[in-house]
Amino acid sequence: MSAYAQQPLDFGAVCQRWRDRRHSWRPTSEGGFDPARYRVREMPNDLVHAAKAFVLAHHYSGSWPAVRFAYGLIDTAAPPAVSLVGVLALGIPTQAAVLTGVFGRLTPYEESLELNRLVLLDEVPSNAETWFQARVFRLAAARGIRGIVAHSDPEPRTRLTAQGTEVIFPGHYGTIYQAKGMEYLGRTRPRRLTVLPDGSVLHDRAMSKIRNGERGRGGVERRLIALGARSREAGEPGRAWLEEALQTVGAKVVSHGGNHRYAAWIGPRSGRRLTATSYPYPKADQGGGFA
Repeated sequence: MSAYAQQPLDFGAVCQRWRDRRHSWRPTSEGGFDPARYRVREMPNDLVHAAKAFVLAHHYSGSWPAVRFAYGLIDTAAPPAVSLVGVLALGIPTQAAVLTGVFGRLTPYEESLELNRLVLLDEVPSNAETWFQARVFRLAAARGIRGIVAHSDPEPRTRLTAQGTEVIFPGHYGTIYQAKGMEYLGRTRPRRLTVLPDGSVLHDRAMSKIRNGERGRGGVERRLIALGARSREAGEPGRAWLEEALQTVGAKVVSHGGNHRYAAWIGPRSGRRLTATSYPYPKADQGGGFA
């Protein structure tokens, strides 16, 4: 882990980094990012698995969402086996309204997408994320994407370890999106989340796959079994098994106040207008987490 991990810094002057699903900080004043050393590439189909493995290993959520385009930050000075030092993914949110409510004139999933993962390793120097994001947006615009929605989660996330409770994600209010000049659209509606002991969220859609016997339920079941639930017997009703499994692993239902929401037009500048209302940027002392 970086030497800057867990330091009590000025949250407006740090960059967040990750390794093994643990966060760390790099002061923006540290500098050191050399754009000539790095390049950004779209991960083609045969390399998407590498982007997925990277996110699963390092992002606090421990999950890979529905992704349409994945982009890698490549360290050209590193050996090929360890040259992937960051991933930004653009994908499909849980419902089209996430996009149409912001970009009413754009076709969701074809012209508008959600920025649903961004993770850089702790070895990447400070001030890299805005550079990385700008180049991804340029590549996405060349693919016909015109609108991007992004969310920042202000609620801290913890997990249980042998030593006790560990903070794996302190919450953030979207400094990198503000630095990029994205519009702030307020917070999403409050909701209740099912949080597992490893700090990850078991979303309602994932649980419904088990309850209703839908395709993809196997991966959700294996996730719970890995945390201590027993294997599901052949023919056993999914709803009953899920209820027992959640109790066995110690899942908790928590109240969440909603994520901060940002949006940006990319590509040609003509005809740009958001459907949603924009507001002043939130800050850490306004219930907004850290970075």
